[in-house]
Amino acid sequence: MFTGIVEELGSVESIEHGHDSAVLRLHGPLVVADALHGASIAVNGVCLTVVDHDHESFTVDVMAETLQRSSLGALQAGSPVNLERAMAADGRFGGHVVQGHVDGTGTITARQAGDRWEVVTISLPPSLSRYVVEKGSITVDGVSLTVSTVTDDTFSVSLIPTTLALTTLGRKTIGATVNLEVDVIAKYVERLVAAGALTEEQHP
Repeated sequence: MFTGIVEELGSVESIEHGHDSAVLRLHGPLVVADALHGASIAVNGVCLTVVDHDHESFTVDVMAETLQRSSLGALQAGSPVNLERAMAADGRFGGHVVQGHVDGTGTITARQAGDRWEVVTISLPPSLSRYVVEKGSITVDGVSLTVSTVTDDTFSVSLIPTTLALTTLGRKTIGATVNLEVDVIAKYVERLVAAGALTEEQHP
């Protein structure tokens, strides 16, 4: 599990594409400082497993399902990436519950600059819109953010200077694709409510 607090802005050293998979080599000295084989590291919000590492970099396998649901397949050598290690049991819960299981992708449609901050608007896939609420949490490229406004097909988030400087969101332009993970609690609630309604229909 993660919290959406990016620890390090890393970069892609290399990417090897297979028929329906890819192998990524990523530079991230901080997140590999205590890495073990099999450790989980979120890369742009996608939970991936370390299969090899040294003191500076680590390698992960990316399967077809992940390539289809996320933007990782579009990465190139030199691309910046947000990195976060799995949360330790005694760690601080700085963001919200983030699984690293990307639900879909959105596209940055607008950026409105303030004096030291920006409001970024992102397209919202129809299948995810019911899970996104104003003042609720959403993960964008692995960054835990608060939804400031929401419509049927877009939502907006406000980025503070730290987020702009230390994550990929400060660099992505209009038209860029971002990974989205909605709040898993909303999905559990929906499932439980639906199950309860079904039970009432079966046993009035």
